[in-house]
Amino acid sequence: MPVTVVRFNLVAPGATPAALSARYRAALEMAAYADEHGIATVQTEEHHGAGNNWLPSPFAFAGAVFGATRNIAVTVSAVIGPLHDPLRLAEEIAVLDLLSGGRLVTVAGIGYRPEEYALFDVDWTRRGRLQDELLETLLAAWSGEEFTYRGRTVRLTPRPFTAPHPLLLVGGSSKAAARRAARLGLPFFPSAHLPELEAYYKERLTEYGTEGWVMMPAPQTPLLHVAEDPDRAWAVYGEHFLHEARTYASWQSGQIRSAVKSAATTVAELRAEGVYRILTPEQCVAQELDNLVLHPLAGGMPVEEGWRSLTLFAERVLPALGA
Repeated sequence: MPVTVVRFNLVAPGATPAALSARYRAALEMAAYADEHGIATVQTEEHHGAGNNWLPSPFAFAGAVFGATRNIAVTVSAVIGPLHDPLRLAEEIAVLDLLSGGRLVTVAGIGYRPEEYALFDVDWTRRGRLQDELLETLLAAWSGEEFTYRGRTVRLTPRPFTAPHPLLLVGGSSKAAARRAARLGLPFFPSAHLPELEAYYKERLTEYGTEGWVMMPAPQTPLLHVAEDPDRAWAVYGEHFLHEARTYASWQSGQIRSAVKSAATTVAELRAEGVYRILTPEQCVAQELDNLVLHPLAGGMPVEEGWRSLTLFAERVLPALGA
């Protein structure tokens, strides 16, 4: 059976605080419903200062999801590592790991928007060194033992629930990211289907004498929406998908490789491209994808339409996949 994911980034262009609050609460209700119906993972992410209210605090959201659920995992994909204080992030992840009984998965990337670094007065040119320090600090802090941090001896408590530490992957699409993961013996999460980078990572594992594995997106990992009438849904809701696709495209330079990168400038182009797909339940099953990533609130999608998509997925797609 494929891995099933429901994704939330809480984008809502022009929303009032009251509307955003309702949207956040709806996302938690959706996560609880997904948990009850056996969906494997909630996926969320981190971006800052976005005009469309993109979620900036994925770990706060993860904690709320854990409080509303019992079994579903939460994957933060990705946290922008160099923007975080290493010691505070180690504590936050440890506490979430304890609260959830080990259901938190963290993918640590370095981001691709210099303006996010400027917002927090973090030197963009030092992002690689800051990421190294962050990952090394997390691993040392979660041991529960004393270690040296910026010339001081420190020790953090409590220790996480998961041994030897909470699941931590290194994300990215560069050789530097693959090399960093291999050096630390951490699993590698390429941001797109990049078999040549997987091979490079495995070579570096041999070089460093470490062990690790790769969680790589399939050649096609579309963002899905389920509807009885896809033509109507594209006509009525296509602009929400296009808004998100254009936002991503405006952030990502030509060197960035991503499984959800789109070149579309119109709804028609976006539909033809296939990065976002609106499908009937039967079409969704027929895709035979390794990962089914449902995106019910994409780009400011009305909450009621998001619920229709999620309900169709749970009641008509999941049973067919199980069969």
